[in-house]
Amino acid sequence: MLFGSSGIRREFGPDLVDLALRVGAATADGAPRVVVGRDTRTTSELLEHAVVAGMLSAGATVYSCGIAPTPTVAHATGNVDAGCMITASHNPESYNGVKLLNPDGSSFTLRQQTEIEEAIGGSHGKTWAEQGRTSHIDAVDAHREAILDRVSLSRPVTAVLDCGNGAGSVITPDLLAGAGATVVGLNCNVMGRFARPSEPLEANLPYIGEIVRKRGAACAVIHDGDADRMMAFDERGRYIDGDHLLMLFASYLDRKHVVTTVDASMAIEEVAEVRRTPVGDSFVSEELLSWGDFGGEASGSWIFPEYSYCPDGIYAAALLCEIASEWSIAGELDRMPRYTLLRESYRIGTPREVVTAMGADEPTHGIRVEDEDGWYLVRASGTEPKVRITAEGKTPKKAKEMLDMGRAALERAKCSQE
Repeated sequence: MLFGSSGIRREFGPDLVDLALRVGAATADGAPRVVVGRDTRTTSELLEHAVVAGMLSAGATVYSCGIAPTPTVAHATGNVDAGCMITASHNPESYNGVKLLNPDGSSFTLRQQTEIEEAIGGSHGKTWAEQGRTSHIDAVDAHREAILDRVSLSRPVTAVLDCGNGAGSVITPDLLAGAGATVVGLNCNVMGRFARPSEPLEANLPYIGEIVRKRGAACAVIHDGDADRMMAFDERGRYIDGDHLLMLFASYLDRKHVVTTVDASMAIEEVAEVRRTPVGDSFVSEELLSWGDFGGEASGSWIFPEYSYCPDGIYAAALLCEIASEWSIAGELDRMPRYTLLRESYRIGTPREVVTAMGADEPTHGIRVEDEDGWYLVRASGTEPKVRITAEGKTPKKAKEMLDMGRAALERAKCSQE
């Protein structure tokens, strides 16, 4: 199984380079015009060359974006047959991978992924007279202008921005400044190494709150490595958890039909009609194709279907600044329903096997157990060798009770595998 919940990701090595070549050829076999971009990792340029070589060998025309965020590549893909992003998103620098995109911005579906996996072993080579060609395009400028056409600040605001040395560095600082924000930039260069862990978790951002308060900022915007994710802080310097950021966007945009994942808070159901999918932005996008007017997951992926089916942390960053120019974000958050939600992860050598032993049909979808006042979810990560437990309760005591039940179920499954 090559594809996880967000494309192909693994530790960098010769096998990944060879796989990129073969994935490129298999992708181009059904998509003669492809946009390709890469994140800032030191291995991304090599993998880009490998995937492009495969595409050229299959006769494709490749439009290269260079360093660009995933949503920027997705935006450019609207004019061709497919998109390909070289990234491992929020994973550490030692990881890398390939994400494939449809013209509407959505990730390749399970069916499309299966077709690529089946095609990889085949022959895609063309004769010397049928080889493809490359062209360079300015996808960043086009994406920035498209967002500026949709976002408008009602007053100037100061925004703290931490790009984490990822691909967002090439667009978000200029975008927010162009929208009318004063930007306090942190880690906004593409040096190839991450000054902080790429995943935009509160624990990885202990310095942001104080900077927000000292600068009198209206908000803070945080990106992961490829800027498909965006997390935030309010004007009091408080980290906004993903569930309440989802509710904030839904409230501001007046969205009443929201698609989110099985690990999101049940509080969302108090502000909108909700449909839930397995964890992974590709599942949210796929559901939004047939139902809903907004979607996202608590990890920081926000999908605006009237605009694109790709999670767009760049657009979300600009939209948050627009909200901050009109509302007190802290005041809005204080009025929202809030339950106790606990998340833990455990590094396990065989996460898929352990969760399957718990009874899951698909281990990355996991097992969800609920009652009237709470629930827990145990699932294998689709991108790392970990098992994740999420639990929520209407009271702290109930949340801990559900978390303990999830831990106990995981321990029983681990013992059965030993």
